Amino acid sequence: MQKHEVIEGTVTEIVYQNMDNGYTVCEIDNNHIPVTVVGYLPFVNVGDTLKITGEWVTHQDYGQQFKAAFFEKVMPKTTQQILLYLSSGIIKGVGESTAKKIVNHFGENSLEIIRDEYERLTEIKGISLRKAKEISDSLIEKQSAQNVIMFLQQYNVSAEFALKVYKYLGLDSINLIKNDPYVLCEKISGIGFKTADKIAQSMGISNDHPGRIKSGIKYILFQAAQNGHTYLPKDILLKECKALLEVDEFLIENSITSMMLDSSIYVFSQKVYLHSFYHAELYTAKKLLSLNENKSKLSSKKINQMIDEAEENEGINLSQKQRSAVFEAIKSGCLVITGGPGTGKTTIIKIIISIFEKLGKKVALTAPTGRAAKRITEMCQKEAKTIHRLLEMEFGGDNQKFSKNESSPLDADVVIVDEASMVDILLMDALLHALKRDSSLILVGDSDQLPSVGAGNVLSDIINSDLINTVRLDEIYRQAQESLIIINAHRVNRGQIPQLDIKDKDFFFIRRQDSDSIIKTITDLCKWRLPQTYGYDPLYDIQVLCPSRKSPCGVYTLNKILQDSLNPADEGKIEKKFRDANFRVGDKVMQIRNNYNLPWVKNNGEEGMGVYNGDIGFIKSIDKYTGGITVVFDDERSCVYDGAILDELEISYAITVHKSQGSEFPVVIMPLYPCAPMLMNRNLFYTAITRAKNMVILVGREDCVVKMVENKNQILRYSSLKESLENAKDEISLFKRVYL
Repeated sequence: MQKHEVIEGTVTEIVYQNMDNGYTVCEIDNNHIPVTVVGYLPFVNVGDTLKITGEWVTHQDYGQQFKAAFFEKVMPKTTQQILLYLSSGIIKGVGESTAKKIVNHFGENSLEIIRDEYERLTEIKGISLRKAKEISDSLIEKQSAQNVIMFLQQYNVSAEFALKVYKYLGLDSINLIKNDPYVLCEKISGIGFKTADKIAQSMGISNDHPGRIKSGIKYILFQAAQNGHTYLPKDILLKECKALLEVDEFLIENSITSMMLDSSIYVFSQKVYLHSFYHAELYTAKKLLSLNENKSKLSSKKINQMIDEAEENEGINLSQKQRSAVFEAIKSGCLVITGGPGTGKTTIIKIIISIFEKLGKKVALTAPTGRAAKRITEMCQKEAKTIHRLLEMEFGGDNQKFSKNESSPLDADVVIVDEASMVDILLMDALLHALKRDSSLILVGDSDQLPSVGAGNVLSDIINSDLINTVRLDEIYRQAQESLIIINAHRVNRGQIPQLDIKDKDFFFIRRQDSDSIIKTITDLCKWRLPQTYGYDPLYDIQVLCPSRKSPCGVYTLNKILQDSLNPADEGKIEKKFRDANFRVGDKVMQIRNNYNLPWVKNNGEEGMGVYNGDIGFIKSIDKYTGGITVVFDDERSCVYDGAILDELEISYAITVHKSQGSEFPVVIMPLYPCAPMLMNRNLFYTAITRAKNMVILVGREDCVVKMVENKNQILRYSSLKESLENAKDEISLFKRVYL
């Protein structure tokens, strides 16, 4: 590791500057020696004097450069420095001519006059009071932003993140941070509790300060939500808070009580919720039960007649269970259709759509992810939108907000949600807010798959409540019986060992005992055997799914090896190093958290915002100057990632099974090698198998297959939608008894 050095000089030229993230390439005069400086240097202009901490690097095209880690702007003091600074164009309303007039009139006091006594600028001919105020405001804004950057850099917060803070908190950033440093971890993505806590402690905030404890409680609940929980049991929350905050339990209890009073958290039956999740589960329960009360006025005879006609028109013969599902979908206001692969869920959706449209109903078909929406569109020949697009997500802000809601509901009589097991509680809450009271809602999904990446256990909780009409499909459709993938998926789901030794099918097991041979076999399959034998594209058609990240055959290990094998480095391929990752043009990558503010542009010029957890794309280009990475998702949406959000991207030749939800890949390869017992379970194994469209290849140890099939224990997820449905049902029953 190179030792940091400090250089100082005046900026003589701006070669390149990204105004959004502050990435800059500039030339400075360092004791009459020209030096090229690169790095995140927001608001730096020609004429600025900089003190820069960093290291010398050699660029393959541009030679020796000084890479800035931190910097501070030394405000100009001499009249010549001030003139150069004001002439640079940094201050709105001040050009070279006006700068000369100001400096000639006020000399070395020019900047203080502009900032503190702007009315005096009217002493100069041609400067009105309005223009003087504009000049002053511009200088204050630039200095405020610079002060924020300087202030945060002393706590090792990089300039790119400091700029992010300034953009979010504005001119009063420093005062807001000093008043409550924990605003950083609560409001700014990428800044954690420990960084905010370090700043707080340097300001003299004690360990037992109520603001610190409250922030710690929120932080732990937020982290729990990131892991899928809508709440934490109070005893677990207390335990985790004590470990994080190192304070007495009674202080945490006091803060919980205080937070209950200001409604920032809710405590119910010893369960502690963040505000948003408590209300999401409560509203979801009540709206589902309300929709469930809706019944079609059509007679059973008429519905059966329409099903007969739809079967004839579509050339389909429904099984009894499938027919029952269609009947209940037409009759009910709310219905869940659940079943494994090959049970005809898509066929049912097609029939349901045709009947409702014949009745003159407006049908909206939707799915949680772009991939899932694209797949159901192709299979049903009807456009499906993602839920975010259907609800018309609004641009800007750190949380998902939608134009469609109770005040502006969806123009749809029927909403069909495919892959409903992927829908988290906040998204379900938003969807239900946008449904008219007399709408019909049909949720279609496989409740035996892993739950959503986001918080909640929505589909399973709804089904397990036994309060919402549900049809369970368990018969494998005739054509699907030819697929060993589907047969084995159902075997695994029933607790039976899959058939592993049948030749010339779509499900293969390659026995390997040690991690090295497993990894070598998977690499050979991806690079040579599958492309040469079947014509599969190693990047677009083949996906490696791992139970874990950190095991010897986990995501981290396989990604490094597969990247070097499938997309090796060469002189003509630009790379960008970021933390432990080394991104290359051509790499397969995944977005690992929701980013509602990331702009994208489609090939046809359409623009929008929002990239979501689990979206897979490919690196199209890397900017030599800025290191900005352009990623293309769904073969059409291009997004640019700068240094402030690169932590949202991961190399994804191999991904966890959890991250594969809602996706379908032509070929799935799965390493089977011992890892954390909680991940070696039936639910995860079943989900991995069902992600494959054409072929599954298991590589590894047979005892791992047995362990996963026999282990019915799933990773515990705290959610209470089931209880909310039961409680809401009791409330409705009581209301009817008393008032009706």
